[in-house]
Amino acid sequence: MIIRDETAADVAAIGALTAEAFATMPYSDGSEPAIIARLRAAGALTFSLVAEEAGEVIGHVAFSPVSVSGEGEDGGWYGLGPISVQPARQRSGIGSALVRAGLARLQAIGARGCVLAGDPGYYGRFGFACDPAFTSPGIPHEYFMRVVFSPVYAGGTVTYHPAFFG
Repeated sequence: MIIRDETAADVAAIGALTAEAFATMPYSDGSEPAIIARLRAAGALTFSLVAEEAGEVIGHVAFSPVSVSGEGEDGGWYGLGPISVQPARQRSGIGSALVRAGLARLQAIGARGCVLAGDPGYYGRFGFACDPAFTSPGIPHEYFMRVVFSPVYAGGTVTYHPAFFG
């Protein structure tokens, strides 16, 4: 398996993979493929990574800038997601490899931190934690997490790119 930046040739495979991965998730409204497409169309994907094996896209993760009210306009914060792995290949380390590669890339570009909505039991292994200093409207506090790369941060209300909302 290799992890690499998405290419134009991957766009359809990413959409199909994302739809398949989220199809049975009770918390999903099915909008994840459209979120990625809107982020891409708006030029708001900081980067988009795929996991590829034998020429097939088997996983994907998107990272995009977010604003944090206490951090100023360009606070160096990013959102992780959506992330997807072929259902038959889940729980085999592909998602973990994508998260680790993405977080390393964020640190390399000087990011201050990353936020996401997800399962604390899963994302805690990457350093994500719930933090009352960070909130996002509509996301329950127990599922909204952050990982920091800078020892100095204020927190605040996190706002995702408008592409997340249609």
